Amino acid sequence: MKRSIEDTPIVLIGAGNLATNLAKALYRKGFRIVQVYSRTEESARELAQKVEAEYTTDLAEVNPYAKLYIVSLKDSAFAELLQGIVEGKREEALMVHTAGSIPMNVWEGHVPHYGVFYPMQTFSKQREVDFKEIPFFIEASSTEDAAFLKAIASTLSNCVYDADSEQRKSLHLAAVFTCNFTNHMYALAAELLKKYNLPFDVMLPLIDETARKVHELEPKTAQTGPAIRYDENVIGNHLRMLADDPAMQRLYELLSRSIHERQ
Repeated sequence: MKRSIEDTPIVLIGAGNLATNLAKALYRKGFRIVQVYSRTEESARELAQKVEAEYTTDLAEVNPYAKLYIVSLKDSAFAELLQGIVEGKREEALMVHTAGSIPMNVWEGHVPHYGVFYPMQTFSKQREVDFKEIPFFIEASSTEDAAFLKAIASTLSNCVYDADSEQRKSLHLAAVFTCNFTNHMYALAAELLKKYNLPFDVMLPLIDETARKVHELEPKTAQTGPAIRYDENVIGNHLRMLADDPAMQRLYELLSRSIHERQ
């Protein structure tokens, strides 16, 4: 009898934000997570309990009989642990990582079957996300492995794409601007508001509308504010308000010039 793709035995290497969300999404779709590895016992145990899997903190004890190994680690940890991850695994095992910034060829010379399984989203353990809306970018060492990874991704998401390592690197860079830097702006705004005894919640309607607009307008078209017309009176007042924080003052001026010059 032909087995369903959900019966694929999967090992998760990592138990951080991405790994936690991905493992739970796979588990809810009926996939068989057989083991979770993390260097931190609490993280490994916590995720394993959520997906009814075994766990380990020792790479030498990672299950060698899985079909798919999904490695979701920090870039530095991945490089450090790579040899231990691949040791003792079956030749037919498929090894993938979930990083936007690491090329696929990092696997070359270590295993015959390898690839990348990259869901482009910001993840936090404390917050559930809808994987149906998350784009997955797939790359693999063979067309058969790519088809297999796409089939798995398609059970989770409506948006599955091919992307090579160069394309994925560009996606990751753009995502840092779109997400990480934007969130840092929120953090800086929260500091300013706290200084004047104002809650950050008052910014939420503005944040929501700013995000909604780019669903319909090009980002350049959606840009508003004093920087787009380089209103020196408003900008000057703002810079004076930031006099006690030279780093934030420089950031404000740099962003204002960038907005004005790129329109």
